[in-house]
Amino acid sequence: MNQYETVFILTPVLSDVQMKEAVEKFKALLVEEGAEIINEENWGLKKLAYPIQKKSTGFYQLIEFNAEPSVIEKLEINFRRDERIIRFLTFRMDKYAAEYAAKRRSVKSTKKEEN
Repeated sequence: MNQYETVFILTPVLSDVQMKEAVEKFKALLVEEGAEIINEENWGLKKLAYPIQKKSTGFYQLIEFNAEPSVIEKLEINFRRDERIIRFLTFRMDKYAAEYAAKRRSVKSTKKEEN
């Protein structure tokens, strides 16, 4: 099993409920295919560097997971078929990226405990 990280951008015209529904759809797909979700982050509405499909903003979402390589193909096919997704990027994390992500998560969790 490899560790992967996927970031996708949802169209800004979605309501909060529709956005969460889309994220849950992809999380369910991963779990259904045997992936183990490590971390999920909602980065919120952000301005895009350049317009995509005549939109200048989008809802960013990050999911880190462990999965077999065959799962990625199914995930990306579903990203392409879903009209709510305007961009996505999935990559396999090497050991250094995985260590950095774990460190970043632990720093975030300690900051939340302090507040």
